Amino acid sequence: MTLAILSPGPAIIAAIQTAFSRGREVALPFGMGLAFGASLWGLIALAGLAVVFQTHPEVYRTVKVFGGLYLLWMSWGLWRAATEPLPEAAEKRFGRGFLGGMLLNLSNPKPALFYASLLLSLFPGPLSLAKQASIYLTALSTEVFWYAVVAIGMSTAAMRRRYFDAKFWIDRAAAVALFALGILLIVKS
Repeated sequence: MTLAILSPGPAIIAAIQTAFSRGREVALPFGMGLAFGASLWGLIALAGLAVVFQTHPEVYRTVKVFGGLYLLWMSWGLWRAATEPLPEAAEKRFGRGFLGGMLLNLSNPKPALFYASLLLSLFPGPLSLAKQASIYLTALSTEVFWYAVVAIGMSTAAMRRRYFDAKFWIDRAAAVALFALGILLIVKS
C-alpha cells in the first residue's frame, strides 16, 4: 500500500503541489481528506466484495483475474512513467480543504480497483467483521500516516528536492511490487 500511495497519481501529486504551494496549514487537512477518501474505497471493497463473493464464487474468480490484470497494467504504467517528469497536479475541482481531498479521491475509481485487487490477493476467502474492521483501520492509518508525512515533509525545500531525485526509484519499486501482486492474483485463481 505504501508504494502505491507514494507513486505519482492524481491524489499524491495534488498533496505534494498543495504542500509546495500553500504550506502545511492547507496541505494537512487536504491530505487527511485524501486519506479518508481512499480508505472509503477500501471499506466499500471490503463490504461489497465479502457479500458478493460469498454468494457467487465465480464472480470472485473473475474479479481476481481482472484485478490481477489491472495490477499488471498499473505496474506497466508506473514502470514507463519512471523516466518521465512529474505530471501536473490534478485539477482543483473540489477545493483544497478536507472535503476537497476526500472528493478528489472518491472521484477516482482506481483506488477501489486497487483495494479490491490487494484485498483479494492478501486475504482470499470470506473475512469476519472483526478482520474487516482491522483491515480497514490498517488501511486508514496507513493512508493518514503517508498523507500527513507528504503534507508536512513536502512543505520543506530539502524534501522537495529529494522527492524529485527519488521519483525514478519510487516508480520502479511500486511497479515491481504491483507486478508481483498481479501475477500472484492471476495464478492463484
